[in-house]
Amino acid sequence: MVPFAGYSMPVQYSDLSVGESHKWTREKASLFDVGHMVQHHLSGPAAISLLSLITPTSPSALKPNRSTLSCLLHPVTGGIVDDTVITRLPSPESNPTFYIVTNAACRDKDIAYLSSQITSLGLGAEIVHTVLEDQGLIALQGPLSKSILMSVLAQGADSFALENLYFGQSTTLPLQIGDGRSSTSCLVSRGGYTGEDGFEISILPEYTEPITELLLGKNRETLRLAGLGARDSLRLEAGMCLYGHDLDDTTTPVEAGLSWIIPKERREEGGFHGVESILQQLKLKKDGGTGVARRRVGLVTEGAPARQGAEIVAEDGREVLGKITSGCPSPSLGRNIAMGYIKSGFHKAGTQVGVVVRGKTRKATISRMPFVKTNYWREKTGTAPG
Repeated sequence: MVPFAGYSMPVQYSDLSVGESHKWTREKASLFDVGHMVQHHLSGPAAISLLSLITPTSPSALKPNRSTLSCLLHPVTGGIVDDTVITRLPSPESNPTFYIVTNAACRDKDIAYLSSQITSLGLGAEIVHTVLEDQGLIALQGPLSKSILMSVLAQGADSFALENLYFGQSTTLPLQIGDGRSSTSCLVSRGGYTGEDGFEISILPEYTEPITELLLGKNRETLRLAGLGARDSLRLEAGMCLYGHDLDDTTTPVEAGLSWIIPKERREEGGFHGVESILQQLKLKKDGGTGVARRRVGLVTEGAPARQGAEIVAEDGREVLGKITSGCPSPSLGRNIAMGYIKSGFHKAGTQVGVVVRGKTRKATISRMPFVKTNYWREKTGTAPG
């Protein structure tokens, strides 16, 4: 157990090592307790206006029960306050409700940010912001996730709804409690933080433990609990960012390789925090913009793993090009992988560089991400790379 964002969190469980837990997730399924994440409801006539200002997302275009990755942004600079997943819940057009999940380590900052934005815009009477205190959140991840979740659907539940739930979509499903004669409705979202097919399940506090125990009890041969260690190596193989490592207040979505979260209509209409900086970064200098001085990249490294803070240097070692933000051995590949920021011009896949680990420069190669093929269940292609 280790302290994490005010919680005591397991790095691993006693039955599997971190590497074994990682492989179990890729081959079968694992259950992650992610109840430390902060779950919010944002509703009211001005909810879309607020989200259109503080994120580069197009919330008005988001259909009910659809989700999108986004970022809360600082004014002017476009720096990332936090990364977030935003889901539009079924609700009247005139009074929309959004379900938002943010990082536990940013809890106080995010709540203060949202409060200050609502207040400064004078929207207090038109927006209700609720933090879902003590709400349970578990992540069921791995290729067997669907069949495992179906094992706890309440009797008479619409299994068709689960069969046809695709990556980035959500639905409300009744899940069994205890003896299976009772059930409770849970918000089930298809997605996760591992690159595998899976679900994140938001559960009322009093039912989180019974549903977790039932999932484990009914699927003893295929499901195991997994901790922070496997969660970190899985997300890194999938090329996913961790706030405080790969993202921070000084980094913009463009530098972070997240330009894809800014849809065409938002680039044209603007109106979001940091737009003056971000739109310039989206354009190369030759096209009248500024471009970016650094870019997030993946690396495959030799020797000891490169961890956060390790310098990335030119192949001859004469120039510091950037820094590693995350790194670990990859259980799937049997090689060391890392993520970091590097000077533009050195960011292309295949570029040879060095990383300084324990005072010694070791060879590294810029790599495309994800490092391992993702297996999201998509509407048009079925299980396919994300």
